[in-house]
Formats: sequence, structure tokens, C-alpha cells
Amino acid sequence: MDPCPFIRLTISNLALKLPLAAKTTSSAVHPSSSPYFCKIKLKNFPPQTAAIPYIPPETTNFPEIQTLAATFHLSSSDIKRLASRSVFASKPSLKIFIYTGSAGAACGVNSSRLLAEVSVPLDLSSTQSKPCVFHNGWISVGKGAGVGKASSAAQFHLNVKAEPDPRFVFQFDGEPECSPQVVQIQGSIRQPVFTCKFSCRNTTGDRTIRSSVPRSWLNSFGSERERPGKERKGWSITVHDLSGSPVAMASIVTPFVASPGTDCVSRSNPGSWLILRPGDGTWKPWGRLEAWRERGGATDGLGYRFELILDGSSGAGMVLAESSISCHRGGKFSIELGSSPAGGGVNRSRSRGGGSGGASPANSPRGGSVPKGFVMAASVEGEGKCSKPCVEVSVQHVSCMEDAAAYVALSAAVDLSMDACRLFNQRMRKELCHHSESIG
Repeated sequence: MDPCPFIRLTISNLALKLPLAAKTTSSAVHPSSSPYFCKIKLKNFPPQTAAIPYIPPETTNFPEIQTLAATFHLSSSDIKRLASRSVFASKPSLKIFIYTGSAGAACGVNSSRLLAEVSVPLDLSSTQSKPCVFHNGWISVGKGAGVGKASSAAQFHLNVKAEPDPRFVFQFDGEPECSPQVVQIQGSIRQPVFTCKFSCRNTTGDRTIRSSVPRSWLNSFGSERERPGKERKGWSITVHDLSGSPVAMASIVTPFVASPGTDCVSRSNPGSWLILRPGDGTWKPWGRLEAWRERGGATDGLGYRFELILDGSSGAGMVLAESSISCHRGGKFSIELGSSPAGGGVNRSRSRGGGSGGASPANSPRGGSVPKGFVMAASVEGEGKCSKPCVEVSVQHVSCMEDAAAYVALSAAVDLSMDACRLFNQRMRKELCHHSESIG
């Protein structure tokens, strides 16, 4: 398999020093509760927001604690779009707008005030083959900047760098419930690598899994009991290689059930999938995905939590991703270890059944140590839209086709969870219904 070139653009180690005369905060505000934040913008990408630690002017050394503020993932086409120039276009650059006040609006009133703007030129021409640091250090910003009087200007610290981040890219040729092929994309080449088989059984769980997976696994990660009321269960999707051998599977192990008095799967009672890989003549659990419907106010999304099942443990799991996706617009399911400033790069352990969760995440789905950074991402369409998930997996996490298949199965489970968490008063498409059912 040949990967596609990507780069990872990171903005980190933000800090702000203000001259005493320009400092607007009262002495009662401790630097650790700094009221400064910034909006980081890159053309063709959604803006990102990050807090800026305040450092007293007399501080000479940068704090040892260094944090990541924002990350942008760029494909070859993204780089070409940024680099394309016309008479009216300037060179590509990263723009950072520094504010004081609250990052949000209260009662429709924006309480923030713009302090300064920073522009960092980007030359991305060689970043697909080697790392490049565009800026690392202090820069004068705001009033007084550029006049040779550093003491009269605010000082802003940042690190901007780009690193090669090659990935394998796969796409479903159809919706997962239609048992499509999965192709690998490399430039303009689309090569079939997997086939999928979706099944929907009117049973509690999946007979194939129940016959080949030890009952203790199902007791730990799912539920075999019948549940009264509205529920969706018995869905599974098996990924086969081109020889027809099964290489990964995703199956519902805890039914998606409407909470009492509602037509909605709630966070307090989520449905769950088990992601499995073959090994030693049986299916072995690799990961567990929980999903639910988040509703309230302006929020209507698919909530999810994915945890890696640690090797040699029947009950421990390490949470690698926990977030939500808009049910209307869709979005991306992603795993990025230890790199999200807002907590999106979740990396914590929890246990069921007394297992210990202190090991490192998997370097591949088989296990091992792993560096921080991007693991995988999968596109998810909103409700009622035709979804053909596109899956990106870092080359660091794939050592064989079976590794890639596990991520493909996971992405199918996320996509199908959008349907599993559909309101129970809405009609389901026929591919997702049992033969005796017309609605979920």
C-alpha cells in the first residue's frame, strides 16, 4: 500500500507579555487565569480558538510547560489551493488574532476586544518531505511594534511548524449498510482492497460473534438480555480482504434503546459496538464504541466514545476519542492522541471487571507504544444523507492490511451509529430493518 502525502501544521507554546502601562487586567487577576485568547485562521479551514497564558513582563525564561494550541491537517490538494496565487492573492500565511475578554458572547453581546494581529508566512513547498519551523520565539505585537522600542510593545510567543504526516486513505464505494467495496485512494488511482458484508439479524446480538467469542467478552462489553420497548440490535458489518477472508468486524453488543418516555437514545444509556479482529481461530475484541443522541437547546448531535481494549485484559479500556458530530451537518470522527488543547485528543484509561488501564495506546491495532499525534479520521454524513465514509489512517498505525481493516470497521460502526441513534418515531431505511420491521 502506498500512502498519500499529508502535513500536520501545529501552533503551540503561546504566551503573552504586556508592558505595565498597557496591562488592562486588575492586580486581582492571577496569571494562571489569563483573560487572553486568540483565533487562529488558515485559508479554507475553519478557525480555531485557544487560550493564551499571560506571563509577567519581568519573566525572562519561557515556562517549561508547553502546550499545543491548534492543529491543521493538510492534504496535497489543500497545499495546492493555499499555494495557488492570482493577481489579487497574497502568499499563504497563518493569521492569529489576539483578544482580551471572553471568547464567547453573552446574551448576544461580544465582550472581547482585539489587541493585536499576527501573520506568519508559510512556505509549504518542501514540508511533505521534511519538517519545517516557520516561527519559534517572541514577536512584538500591537501598538509600539516595529518602532524599535520593544519595551512599549506587547510580546507574543508562539511556535509554528509543519511535519510530514503521510496517511493511507480509503473510501467506501457505497453506504456501509449496502455491503460495498472499500477502495484505497492514491492520487487519481482507486484500487479495491476490501469488501464489506452488512447483516441485520432479528436476534439479541450476532450469532456469529456469540459462537466464536468467549461469553466473558460479551458479559464485559455488552448485554445479551432482552430489553423491553424500542430498540435497534443485531447489526454487524464484516470486512473481508480480496481473497474473501474476514479481517475485521463491528457488531452491536449493547442494543440502542429509546430512554423511557422518549424516542431518543440517551447518554446515560448508550448503545455500543464491539470492534473485533481475527486471531488464534476466533474473534478477539480490539475496541469498543459507545454512541448516543445529544439533544438540548440548539444541540442535536451524535455523541460517541471510543476506547481501545488493552491486550491481555478482559475489562480494561483506554478512551481514545470522545466528542460529538452534528446530526444535521455531519462531520468527522477522529482520534488524535494527546494533542488537543480542548480535550478532543482524549487519552485516559478506565476499567470494567477489575482490569488495569495503565498501558499505552496501540501502535497498530495489535498493540505497542505510540507517539502522540494523528491516528485516524473518518467522514460522517448527517441524517438522511448518502454516506460513503472516507477514512484516513496514519502510516504509523498500519503495519499490515489487517490493521487498516480494523479502522475501516470502526468507521463503519460510527457511520451506522448515526442511523442507530435516529429518533424512534422516524422511519428507517429497509436495509437497516429486520424482515418483520418497517420502522426502528
